[in-house]
Amino acid sequence: MKAGYVYLMANRRNGTTYLGVTSDLPKRVWEHKQGTPDSFTDKNGCNMLVWFEVHDDIQLARHRELQMKKWKRQWKLRVIEEINPEWNDLYDTLF
Repeated sequence: MKAGYVYLMANRRNGTTYLGVTSDLPKRVWEHKQGTPDSFTDKNGCNMLVWFEVHDDIQLARHRELQMKKWKRQWKLRVIEEINPEWNDLYDTLF
């Protein structure tokens, strides 16, 4: 069983957000920060990790991501505000 992460990237407080899932959060966030030309996160400047959730199984993380993709924007902003009210970049907390 492989662990998984659901995460939200943002370009600024209350700005554009990107929801994703990965098995290696530090690596994936680093990739977002480096920018992949023509990707959503690169075009919109979403290079701040503002929220993440850890799951014991990558399949559970994928299921959670699919649920959250159906959420209203306000609900996603609320989960960010609950753990990260200042909208700090959480990337450095991963190490």
